[in-house]
Amino acid sequence: MIKSMTGFGKAEFETNNKKFAIEIKSLNSKQIDINTRTPALYREKDIIIRKILSEKLIRGKVDFNIYVENLGDESSSKINEPILKSYFRHLRKISKELNVAVDNSTLHASMRLPDVVKTEYETLDEAEWDTIYNNIQKALNEIDEFRIQEGNALLTDISGNVESIQKLLAELEPFEEQRIESVRTRLTENLDKVKLNGTIDQNRFEQELIFYLEKLDINEEKVRLANHCVYFLETITQAIPVGKKLGFISQELGREINTIGSKANETNIQRIVVQMKDHLERIKEQLLNVL
Repeated sequence: MIKSMTGFGKAEFETNNKKFAIEIKSLNSKQIDINTRTPALYREKDIIIRKILSEKLIRGKVDFNIYVENLGDESSSKINEPILKSYFRHLRKISKELNVAVDNSTLHASMRLPDVVKTEYETLDEAEWDTIYNNIQKALNEIDEFRIQEGNALLTDISGNVESIQKLLAELEPFEEQRIESVRTRLTENLDKVKLNGTIDQNRFEQELIFYLEKLDINEEKVRLANHCVYFLETITQAIPVGKKLGFISQELGREINTIGSKANETNIQRIVVQMKDHLERIKEQLLNVL
């Protein structure tokens, strides 16, 4: 059963006084194209994240985000008290020498000086990462379910268009016989207008007519088109990703339809060919999103 490349998955959880939200969004793409946005603490796991995303999603333009909210009252940024006090004493001394009042602005100026605020870097807790990893899998399962649902809708639409081409193919037959008679009549009438006074070799005329009609024969194209349609409907039900394969088959469908149109030489057949092309364009448009 086909899947769509479009999907969205999300997992929310809390651990170590942190609230996490993991979001995965995918759109159609010829290959796998992954863009990750994670806090600096989890960058070391980027390769692992990309690996599990590519294995599960296979194709698509994928955006992966980890959002973290600290629920505790501690911050990784700390005031370096000894340095701040040293700065303040120096500024107070200079202020007195310059006869400038020492007030809150002196403390504000001290806070903006280098190394007053220091950042303490965390090390990644492996137990915390295990929880994150499990929730990434949860979000991936959710996006996979989304893709399956979208794929079912695509399957219905694409299969319906292929079946419409099959029905239109069956409608060609009565117009083929009519077309041959029309060509024969038109050629005979044109020869009569030339007035060759009975000098026409009837056997040669029949041979040339048969040769001409063989060039207009579309039976081979019809057989190939019918086979391609059957193959397409068989392929679309396979469990493995078949988006690219279906794209190749649709190219073959288009080749046979175009050849029938070029050989048509009959108004009703040309109209049917136009309808076939319309259904084929709908198929190609939907296939852009098939995994």
